[in-house]
Amino acid sequence: MYLKGNFSKARLREAANARCNRTEIVKALSQGQISRRDLIRMGLMSAAGTLVLTNGLSVFGKSAYGSIPTGAPPSPMFDVQPFSTPMPRFDVFKRNKVDVLDPAPTAESNQTQRLLNPALPGVTAGQTGPVEGRPPGPIWAHQDFTLRPPKVAIIASQATAQSNGGIYDPGVLSDFNCRIDSTAAIDLKFHPGLPTQNPANVWTFNGTIPPKLVIGRYGEPILFRHFNNLPCDPKENAGFGRHTISTHEHNGHHGAENDGFTGAFFFPGQFYDYHWPIVLAGFRSINKDATDRMASSPNDSGGLDNVPGDWHETMSTHWFHDHMFSFTSQNVYKGNAAMFNIYSGLDRGNEAVADGVNLRLPSGTAKSFGNLEYDVNLMLADKAFDRDGQLMFDIFDFDGFLGDIMTVNLIFKPFFEVERRKYRFRILNASVSRFFKLALSDASPIIQIANDGNLLPNPVILTELDEQGIAERYDIVIDFSRYAVGSKVWMVNLAEHEDGKAPSGDLSIAEALSGKSSDPCVGKILEFRIVRDPPTPDVSQVLPVLIPNPDLSKIPVARTRTFEFGRGGTQTTNDPVTSFFGPWGVKTNGGDMLNADFGRVSAAPGKDTREIWTLRNGGGGWDHPIHIHFEEGRILSRDGSARNVPAWEKGRKDVYRLRPGGELTITMQFRDWGGMFMEHCHNTVHEDNAMLIRWELDDRGEPFMRPLPTPIPTPQGVTFVAPDDILRGAL
Repeated sequence: MYLKGNFSKARLREAANARCNRTEIVKALSQGQISRRDLIRMGLMSAAGTLVLTNGLSVFGKSAYGSIPTGAPPSPMFDVQPFSTPMPRFDVFKRNKVDVLDPAPTAESNQTQRLLNPALPGVTAGQTGPVEGRPPGPIWAHQDFTLRPPKVAIIASQATAQSNGGIYDPGVLSDFNCRIDSTAAIDLKFHPGLPTQNPANVWTFNGTIPPKLVIGRYGEPILFRHFNNLPCDPKENAGFGRHTISTHEHNGHHGAENDGFTGAFFFPGQFYDYHWPIVLAGFRSINKDATDRMASSPNDSGGLDNVPGDWHETMSTHWFHDHMFSFTSQNVYKGNAAMFNIYSGLDRGNEAVADGVNLRLPSGTAKSFGNLEYDVNLMLADKAFDRDGQLMFDIFDFDGFLGDIMTVNLIFKPFFEVERRKYRFRILNASVSRFFKLALSDASPIIQIANDGNLLPNPVILTELDEQGIAERYDIVIDFSRYAVGSKVWMVNLAEHEDGKAPSGDLSIAEALSGKSSDPCVGKILEFRIVRDPPTPDVSQVLPVLIPNPDLSKIPVARTRTFEFGRGGTQTTNDPVTSFFGPWGVKTNGGDMLNADFGRVSAAPGKDTREIWTLRNGGGGWDHPIHIHFEEGRILSRDGSARNVPAWEKGRKDVYRLRPGGELTITMQFRDWGGMFMEHCHNTVHEDNAMLIRWELDDRGEPFMRPLPTPIPTPQGVTFVAPDDILRGAL
C-alpha cells in the first residue's frame, strides 16, 4: 500500500479526490451525524462493518495508490529535514497540595448541579447536570478513600491545540534538554518548520506540547483531576475524535472507578476525579504491617518509608490515555496520551543512594527521588498530515491505521544530546497500530531492564529489541561512554509495515539503513549527539538481578478461561450506547465470536483467586497486542511451550503480543480492589471496531453486587441499567 518507485501526478490526484470524498463520510460518522447502521442502509458499509469500495469513495482503488495505507497522498513536509530540531523532554505536571482543589475531592462522585451548555448533544436551554462525570453512588465511590487519602493533586485538562505560553517544566536544567529555553512559548507543531496545528486537529493534555509526565511514588496517593475542556459541539473535531473521554491509567493497581472504564466517559464542562493510591499488589494479604524494607518508598529526607504489599509487584513505567468507547484510537491519536513514572525504594530515581535496596539505575543525584537528568521518557508515534499539514486520520481503516511521519515526543525525527555515560530510556509505543523493533545504528549493545511497567527479573543484553506492540513499554539502558565526544549514533526502527495488520517483516540494521524500504517509518528515527563528558562520575549501575517474580507456587488455580481474538464478530445485543458492531470480536471459552458490548459480562473471577487464561489469535495474518486491565500477569507458555518465552517476556506484563496465529497462556491473581475492567486488543483500531470485552470483580461484598450495573453517561447525569448479557460460565 506504500508508494514503490515512481508515481504519476494523475494517480496522486485520484488518491486526493478519493480521500476528500471519503473524508466527508468519516466526518459525518465522527460527529454523530450518522451511525454505522445508517451507512449500512445507505449501502456504503457491509453488515460486517466493512466500508464498501464505492467508486469515488475508495482510496484503495487500483489507480489510487497512496504513500500510507489509508491511500492518502504523501504527507507534505514543507522542506523540513530529519534530525534538524531537538527532542524536548516531557513536561512535568505540577505536584500540588490537595487543598488547592476547589471543590474538594469526595469519596462519592460530586453531583453538584451546573447549568449545561446547549451546544452539547441532547441538551436544551436551562438544563443542568453534575460537575463531576464519575458515576454516582457507592459502587463508583473511591475505594479506601479514607484509609488512603490523596496527598498530591495533579490538575489537567483535555484541550484543543494551543501555544503553551512559555509554561514548561522539563524537570531538568536546559543542558539536559538540548538547551531548549523552557520559558519560550512553544506552538503546537510537530517540527518548527511545519504548520501550527489547528485547535480542532490536536487534543492534548492542557492543549500543549511537549507531552506530559506525572511523577509519583508508592504510599503517596494522587488525586488526578481531569477537566474536559474540549468543544461542546461534536462537529468541532476536524472530522475525527469524540469530545467525550475516559482516562485509563495503564495498568494501575486501583479500583475500577479510577481505571478509565470505556463506558465511564464524561462530557465537556465536567471533571472526573481519579484517585490513584499507588499501592503494591497484595497489600491486603502480604506484608500487611509493612515490615519488609524491600517494600518501600523514598522519602524527602533521603531515607525509606515502608509500605504494605509484595515488593515483587513493584511497578515503574506507566502511561495514561483516553478509553472512550469506540473512539479510543482517534482520541489517543489526537494527543490524549501521557506518561507516569512511579518511584519506589527499589527504583527511586537517585543513582547515588547505596542503601542495600536501591538498584541505582541511571537517573541523577540532585533530588532524593525522581531525578530525570539521565532517565528519559520517549513516546513513539506515527502520524499523517493532510495537504495543509494538519493531522489527519481515517477511521475506516479497520485493519489498522498507519502514518508516514515518524515522531518522538511528538516531534518529527528529532535529535537528542547526551553525555558519555549510561542513560535510561522509558520507551512507550503510543501508536494506533504500528509496531516497532528498535536497534542502534552501529549494532552496539542495549540493555533491556523492563517490559511494560515492570523491571525484569534479570537484565537482557540485546543488539535488537523484540517487536514492541502498541502500549508496551520497554525500559532500556544505553552506555554512551563507548562513543567519542562529537560523534553520533541513531535509534533505528527495523519493523516494516505494509498495512495495519502486523509488521510485514523485520529488517536487518543494514537493510533498514539502506533507504530501500517503502515504509517511511523504517530506518533512523532519533539521532543521539554525544556532546560532552559527564561533569561527575557515572555511579549508576545495572545489577544482574532486578526484581524477581512473585512466587505463585502455593496459590491454587481456581479456574481456566480461553479468549480467542479474531474477525467475523457478531452482535447479540442492540443497546445503542453500550453495544457496537465491527469486523472484530472475541470468543470466550469456545463461544461465539462476539462484537464489543460494555454492558456484557464476559468473566467475573472470584476475589483473592488465581486463574490461568489462554489468549489465542484467531488467524488471518494479524497480530494482536492484548491488554488486560488492572492485574499484572506472567506468561507461562507461548504456543504451548515455556521454552518459547524469551528472557525479555519472563517478567510481569500487562500487554501480550499474540503474534500471527499464536497463543499465550498466562496466570494472574485477582485481589485488593473491585469493579468492572476490560480486556481488548491494543491495536486501538481493532479495539474500537469491537475487539473488547468487559470482566469484573464483583464479589467483595457491599457495595458491590453480582453482576454490577452498567453506567450510561449523559450530560444531565449518569444512570444505570442491568447488564445486557452475562456469558455462560462468566461468574
